[in-house]
Amino acid sequence: MKKTNLSWVGALLVFALLLWCTAATPGTIADPASYAPAVYSSMLSLLPPVVAIVLALNTKEVYTSLLVGIATGALLFANGNLELAVNTLFFNEDGGMVAKLSDSSNVGILVALMNKAGGSAAFGRWASTHIHTRAGAQFATLILGVLIFVDDYFNCLTVGSVMRPVTDRQKVSRAKLAYLIDSTAAPVCIIAPVSSWAAAVTSSVPEGSGINGFTMFLRTIPYNYYAILTIVMSLFLIFTGTDYCSMKQHEDNARAGDLFTTADRPYGDDVDAEDDGRGHVIDLVAPVLVLIAACIFGLIYTGGFFEGVDFITAFSDCNASAGLVLGSSIALMFTFVFYRVRSVMTFQDFAACIPEGFKAMVSPMLILTLAWTLSGMTNLLGAKYYVANLLNGSAAALQYLLPVIIFLVAVFLAFATGTSWGTFSILIPIVCHAFPQGEMLVVSIAACLSGAVCGDHCSPISDTTIMASAGAHCSHVNHVSTQLPYAITAASCSAACYVITGLTQMFLGSSASLWTSLVLLGVAIVLELVVLNILRVKLGKKTKA
Repeated sequence: MKKTNLSWVGALLVFALLLWCTAATPGTIADPASYAPAVYSSMLSLLPPVVAIVLALNTKEVYTSLLVGIATGALLFANGNLELAVNTLFFNEDGGMVAKLSDSSNVGILVALMNKAGGSAAFGRWASTHIHTRAGAQFATLILGVLIFVDDYFNCLTVGSVMRPVTDRQKVSRAKLAYLIDSTAAPVCIIAPVSSWAAAVTSSVPEGSGINGFTMFLRTIPYNYYAILTIVMSLFLIFTGTDYCSMKQHEDNARAGDLFTTADRPYGDDVDAEDDGRGHVIDLVAPVLVLIAACIFGLIYTGGFFEGVDFITAFSDCNASAGLVLGSSIALMFTFVFYRVRSVMTFQDFAACIPEGFKAMVSPMLILTLAWTLSGMTNLLGAKYYVANLLNGSAAALQYLLPVIIFLVAVFLAFATGTSWGTFSILIPIVCHAFPQGEMLVVSIAACLSGAVCGDHCSPISDTTIMASAGAHCSHVNHVSTQLPYAITAASCSAACYVITGLTQMFLGSSASLWTSLVLLGVAIVLELVVLNILRVKLGKKTKA
């Protein structure tokens, strides 16, 4: 309690100081075309996310902490003008809350439809006859997450909705379910050639650089250590039953019957809908398969594939947001027709699922809106350019240590801003400038992608972290606090591997090849397994003691 109170006192003192400075120097609103805050691209530009993250982790109050962080950013941006601070907070086109509220999605409605039709319940019935262990339930969650590789949002919501009844039956904690969902969202999408993330990466490679973005993305996959090591770590934890730090407490409590550990229930009583037995597994599988195919169609359609552009170019030049909305709309229409033909849902049931889907998304969308607004405030203050300049200045002196430097910078930037896409979109052009060609360019871009996913995975204000909590119906703070030690373990192994990879490139030079990348990936996996086994042995000794 004292720690929580001290956190709030510190935050209020910082906020009061900024408010006093703003009120004491009323200033004037500058010309929008030439306006820049006094702290632009400086260390203070990182203050808003730091305030929000520290408060959220210490007070367990996510909404209030994000609001304090957003207000801090608005005051910093205002340059001493209270009117500008209020306008920025709500109406700024690049970072204001009203602008962020305009984002939407159809995925929640589709998930509600599958639940209503009985597809998820039917899968639960099938799983109850085939999955009889905690490891089996967790492994099924992992496999389903890997199979749904098109988009991380749909991955989080679908895997959570389908697997919650299965993992609950096998007494797997909601925190562990959220971790498994999060570990197969961004980490899988960033190494899947056909995904919205691949499209975002390829579009981040600057034009005129002479590099094919999609080809470069494929070459980075073996060097994307954090993504691959996270999946390997999940498998190790599942099949060895190893857990540590706060996750161990959640899992021990789950075995005793308490799936939540804390009293926080952001999704109410969490009671599953009644199963009338009409649904079958096909009622779940068919909409998911159609959604994946429709999203791929939507992505290449927006990229001009049906206007004569080749598949790779169309995919790399697509509009990911528009393509996914188009794909989810097609899947929504198919699902309605499919369920009506199978007589598992009436029109009234279908209509009822629309508000039900929106209702299920209220809590995550509220957190997402606040997180996006905080990210917008951080961008308005130029935080990403401050971090990028630090990286650019160190590139020449530390050439072969650059991969690990890029990785750590990307982790920090993604953690502070809550966005991996924004992180690699600003860092990839810098990397391309530092290494115009060669294997070091591939390694460095991979380190950027890996670090961006790692920071995104750790950050409490990341959209995928929030959606994983929503999919598992888990308290967001519980998910963040239990996942962080696991993410740090994988990140530490990844950082060590980027040091090894940079030194290897120094000795091999132009003779490095695909086989080199595969050998280095093997070394990375072995290193992580050694670390995890050491942790397992030490934890075993502590338990016996």
